[in-house]
Amino acid sequence: MNDQTRLGPWVRRFLLEHLVAERNLARNTQRSYRDALTLLIPFVAAQLHQPVDRLTVVDVSADLVRLFLADLEQSRHCAITTRNQRLAAVHALARFVGDHSPEHIAWCGQIRSVPFKKASTTVIPYLDKPQMDALLATPDRQTAPGRRDHALLLFLYNSGTRAEEAAQLLVSELDLAGCSVKIRGKGGKERCCPLWPNTVGELRVLIAGRSPSARVFLNRCSLPITRFGIHTLVERSARKAQVKMPSLEAKRISPPPIRHTTATHLLRAGVDIN
Repeated sequence: MNDQTRLGPWVRRFLLEHLVAERNLARNTQRSYRDALTLLIPFVAAQLHQPVDRLTVVDVSADLVRLFLADLEQSRHCAITTRNQRLAAVHALARFVGDHSPEHIAWCGQIRSVPFKKASTTVIPYLDKPQMDALLATPDRQTAPGRRDHALLLFLYNSGTRAEEAAQLLVSELDLAGCSVKIRGKGGKERCCPLWPNTVGELRVLIAGRSPSARVFLNRCSLPITRFGIHTLVERSARKAQVKMPSLEAKRISPPPIRHTTATHLLRAGVDIN
């Protein structure tokens, strides 16, 4: 069995060379594709009663991919969006193999013919101004962790950034004198966002004494906060805010709704949609 036939070398080239060197995809996308194949390969091996290192490319048949997707929904209780994300990774692998191995073009077509499943569109909630103010008021600003939490919540609302973008923000990307911030978004795209004077004041205190290469937002252990940490902070603050603002109980608050809130409030303030 040569390397053109075996699945393992193709997966290695796909994950370590194609996604990183050729496509330069975002780290989260790379991890998502890796996680999908981490689930798929043992599933196929178990179905065929083969060790994973003996699998060939054509062992991953379209029928087994469909069975794998059904198992994700039934056994792992994955949502349709997650199921489609896993399938996108399998499609990408098939396309990569087909592009570099003519004898696998027919197999590539069969795998890519496995369709995505239509999912219902989820309406993202947003907060009214009093609700957003209640959320911002939850941290205890008399303590260092509380001041950091308030600065982070205020920054999310001011800039409309995603949790990952806020987590990756560096001190050097803040221009506090010019009241702006450079945000690195998906696909390596950068955008400049204005900052409110009160946001600038909070951030100036937060980053005092930090090097330009340091992260802006740190966790309780003084390590860079993760997007999961930001999600936890927002959800914890929302639960506290519900005590004084019961209307928040009907809304599931996380970083995406805050981002949606920013956009909604900008439109209500008369900012051009473009």
